[in-house]
This record gives sequence, C-alpha cells and structure tokens, in this order.
Amino acid sequence: MPNHHMVRNLNLAPGGRLKIDWVRAHMPVLNAIREEFERDRPFAGLRVALSIHLEAKTAYLAEVIQAGGAKVAITGSNPLSTQDDVAAALAATGMNVYAWHHANDQEYREHLLHVLDTRPQVVIDDGGDLVHLLHTERKDQAPEVIGGCEETTTGVRRLEALDREGRLLFPMLAVNNAFCKFLFDNRYGTGESVWSGIMRTTNLVVAGKTAVVMGYGWCGKGIAMRAKGLGARVIVCEVDPVRAIEACMDGYQVMNSEQAAAGGDVFITATGCRDVLRRSHFARMKNGAVLANAGHFDVEINKPELAGMAVERRVARQNIEQFTMSDGRSVYLLAEGRLVNLAAGDGHPAEIMDMSFAIQALAAKHIKENAGKMQKKLYPVPEEIDRRVAFLKLASMDIEIDCLTKGQQAYMCEWQE
Repeated sequence: MPNHHMVRNLNLAPGGRLKIDWVRAHMPVLNAIREEFERDRPFAGLRVALSIHLEAKTAYLAEVIQAGGAKVAITGSNPLSTQDDVAAALAATGMNVYAWHHANDQEYREHLLHVLDTRPQVVIDDGGDLVHLLHTERKDQAPEVIGGCEETTTGVRRLEALDREGRLLFPMLAVNNAFCKFLFDNRYGTGESVWSGIMRTTNLVVAGKTAVVMGYGWCGKGIAMRAKGLGARVIVCEVDPVRAIEACMDGYQVMNSEQAAAGGDVFITATGCRDVLRRSHFARMKNGAVLANAGHFDVEINKPELAGMAVERRVARQNIEQFTMSDGRSVYLLAEGRLVNLAAGDGHPAEIMDMSFAIQALAAKHIKENAGKMQKKLYPVPEEIDRRVAFLKLASMDIEIDCLTKGQQAYMCEWQE
C-alpha cells in the first residue's frame, strides 16, 4: 500500500478547505445525499477509487462517498486541472490523494497506479484512464472490481467500444448519459465554464468576434448558446448531417471547417475526436486567432503540427502560448490544448455539478447494492436515480410541479380511448 498522499504542498490545505466549503454551501442535492449516506453507511468498508478533475466540487464528491463509509483514493484525470490546495485539503483529512498540478506524463501515470494500488472495488472514472489500466497492465485486479461509473462522453465512448467487443471485465454505468447529467452539465455547465475560462485567460472581449464551435453535441450546443449570448457571431462545424441542420435552425451559420478557418477569431473544439484543427486550418487562420479545446483529451487541436509550422513560439501570458508563422501571423493556443474550462478555470458551476455528482454518488450506491447481479456490460443509469436527483434539485430551488391524476395516468397508458 502506498503512502496516503502525494501532493505538492500540504501547507496549502487551509485554502483548499475554503474552496470545498464554498461549493458545499451551493450543492444542496449532494448535501441531502450526504446526510443519507452518513445515516445508512452504504459503502461501509468498501474501497472506492476516483480519477476525476481534482478541484473543489470533485473533492466534495469524494468526501460524500467517504461519508458513506468508503475508503477513498483519488487522483486527477487531467494534468492541468488538479488544484494543489484542494488536493492538500483532502490529504489533510487522511484521504488517499495522489495528484498535483502540471504533472508530467510519467507522474500522471504513477498517480493513477498509486490509486489502483489501494485495490479498489468500485471505480469512478472521468475519461476512462482507470478502466483502461484495469483492462491492460492491471488486468489482474479486475476481478476485485464489482463495478464503476463513467462521467464523460469520451469515457463512455471508450466503454462502448469495450462493450461492443465483449471485453468489459466488470459492469459500468454510463453516468454521462443520464438526463440530469448531460442536459445540464454538458450544455449549461460546459457553455458557461468554457467561456469563463477563455475570458479570464485572455481578458479579451467576446462581443463582435466570430466564434467557431467545432462539434454540435450537447457541449457544443452550450458553447454556441453562450457565445451568442455574449454577442459573438457563431459558426458551427459538424460531421453529422442531422446536427448540422439543428445548428442551422438554432440560428447559427454552418460550414465546413476549411471555410470557417479563414473567418474565425476564436475556435473551440468539442468533439471527442482527434485532429479537428490541423495544419490546413492553421495555414488559413487570421493573425491573432485564439484556439481552445473543450474536449477531454488534448488531441483535438493537433499541437505537433501547430508547433511544426511555427518559426517562433513563446508564452504570451499565463496559459497562452503564441505560435508565430513564417508570414508573420500569430496563433494563440490556450491551456496547452487541454480542456480550457478546467485547465484555465474552475470548471462547471457548483449548482450544475450538484446534479452530476448526485448521479455519481447514487450510481456508485447502485453498483454496491447490486454487486454480483450485474453482467460485465455497460448499463444506463436507472431512471429512478435520474428522477430522484431531478426532484431533489427542484426542491432545492423551491419549485413545485404537477402530478398526473389517476385518470390521466390511465389515459396515457390507453390505446382505445
């Protein structure tokens, strides 16, 4: 068993605790679930591992799981999104924490392996790195895992590939696909936090600029919506014809990426795919173009090709790298091409993640309660979990809604009337 923590500086803990306490005060759904967990102890003695963007909201999720009796080990899911003061605050409580900001590739991998050294029985993943290791070099540990949950679109895609091939070694719940996750987290959370990250990093105005949104899934929808609200002209690029029509009817200009490259001021990738912006696009971009990524991995903007085209590169400002081309044009890359809302910001608002992490907590409880009953497959989050989180959120907002009468319920189920 490794040491219980590997963090930059344990003395940063008081500042991290203030951050955690702040988000706790704005996460009423998760607070209600924490009270239940403290009373019922559903995870008593269970070993739970989390690989997740280690900032205040995720730290509070880890504390809620721990409040349910679990022995928790946590690491980051991105080298730039870990906040050292928050990691220190968790470590100060005795939690197993292995993460620090700006970990290099080797350190990041070691942190993941240290978490797996705790022999987890439930995994909560964000992007699929823990699950990948449990299906490769730590495959021997897979029989100990009773199941897990995946937070992101990217991670669910990786799980879907494993599931199609019949290679999943334990059951997983697709938390990302729960309504109370993707409808709010992916759309409103990503939309707001991406632009917050871009604006605080660049200190440039959005109004009047042309924003190019690459991908019109739920994250892309949110990014485009917020760009429009901030006064930008919005171009959407898509590969899916249905989503392209949807973007057009939502009021955005739709064109292929080669056309968009010449006219954009700010480019945001949100596809989950690789090489979305590449050499042919960089060659057409105007001087001063800003590039940001909102996808989980830093492969959507082809950084090697961008660097290869530059005759000079320098840090222009914190979290902004300037690439100067042979013709004098400069292109600016934010946060090393990693997801800009967390690598250059605080991530989604607490009130949004309140729902997402409530889903995570209840999904983990579902895994524990159904240990041995589930097949080695990818499962949707049960509808009753989604609905319970929705009702808890409504209650926290002092909103009451109607209920169907018995007659209405019967009518909705009738085909003859």
